[in-house]
Amino acid sequence: MFSRSRRKIVFAIVLSLLALMAVTLGTIFLSNRIALWRENEMMLRTYAQRYSPGPSSDEFPGGDAPEGMPGQQPDQPVPPAGGNQAMNEPMFRLSTFYSVAYDKSGEVITVDSGNSDLYDEEAVLEIASSILKGTRRSGTTGNMAFLVEDKGNYTLVAMIDITVSRQNQQTLFRQMIIIGAIALSVLVLISVFIARRIVRPLEENDRRQKRFVSDAGHELKTPVAVISANSELLRRQIGESEWLDNIDYENGWMSELITQLLVLSRAENGELQKEAIDLSALVSGEVLPFESLAYEKGFSISSQVEPGLMTEGNAGQLKQLVSILLDNAISHGTGKEIGLQLSLERHHAVLAVSNDAEPMSAETLSRLFDRFYRADEARNESGAHYGLGLSIAKAVSVSHGGEIRAEYKNGKAVFTVRIPAKRQS
Repeated sequence: MFSRSRRKIVFAIVLSLLALMAVTLGTIFLSNRIALWRENEMMLRTYAQRYSPGPSSDEFPGGDAPEGMPGQQPDQPVPPAGGNQAMNEPMFRLSTFYSVAYDKSGEVITVDSGNSDLYDEEAVLEIASSILKGTRRSGTTGNMAFLVEDKGNYTLVAMIDITVSRQNQQTLFRQMIIIGAIALSVLVLISVFIARRIVRPLEENDRRQKRFVSDAGHELKTPVAVISANSELLRRQIGESEWLDNIDYENGWMSELITQLLVLSRAENGELQKEAIDLSALVSGEVLPFESLAYEKGFSISSQVEPGLMTEGNAGQLKQLVSILLDNAISHGTGKEIGLQLSLERHHAVLAVSNDAEPMSAETLSRLFDRFYRADEARNESGAHYGLGLSIAKAVSVSHGGEIRAEYKNGKAVFTVRIPAKRQS
């Protein structure tokens, strides 16, 4: 039980830290990516604003360009071809720009391959052509960031090589993953330590409580036996007496309660030896004696037991588990039929016992397995029930590596036990 609690605490801590780490690292990575894109977009827009596809002064001596040349302004010198005018800032000089200018008919005016050996003019033209065929006016394609700008008399496709920035981003991402994995491993170890410290007082308190129940049960057996013996001696001396009958009744009640406390203690502590058991035969054998008891109280038991199911456990405890569930169904059922089903589901034997019952709240269902809890005090006063049966059933289920749960659906109370099992080969 406490090992499961420790795992839940570790899982909750690690999941919270993992979510926090993912959000933090993701925010850093995305903000870095957005910052790089904004910087590239700003440089592309600056490049596009300063760009002019006019011919160089060597091609047109005296700086005179043909009339109507795109980008030429009156009384202004014609900028160098390729648009690299006034691009002497460090951020621009360290970047490689490419551009292609198209006239209104789609003909190429100028191509700037960026004085780089990575892309020749043909490659730059192919990239620009694929960009124009798309619908986006800015973005990335391959290792290029691009911007399509309408310059009035012509259309400019400006591009910048982002290979270095992408490699930097990939390096950053790898480092974040490595650092995150190392940090998460350290945090898992820390969370295991914290979980143990949190659960240790509860575990110790539970251990003391179980020891107290066991010690108290053994200590109470002696006075109960003495009371029973003295009552028998008095009965022989003074004969029958209602007072002696009352003493015997209460003493018997106390004796049975002590017995159940000791059974509960042994089940919770896992003191009994386990062996290979034919669970199908065990369940069928326990159903038979309860059929006559159910008949006397107006019930019938409908059982469906899958044959050949084997489990590793203690036969005495498993018999008591089945008996508790059947006795509980007979004692608290409101209808005429009790259902019992045993089947194999995903390497687990599933035992389900159902009976018609009054509606039960979620709070009642959650407390049914608490010690000394009674859902209906008035009805249980007259029967030999101590509020420990379902607690014992839960302890037996857990000690066999399984679980038990209670549900209320379609007017029925359903108790389901799952324990590891396999089909007999």
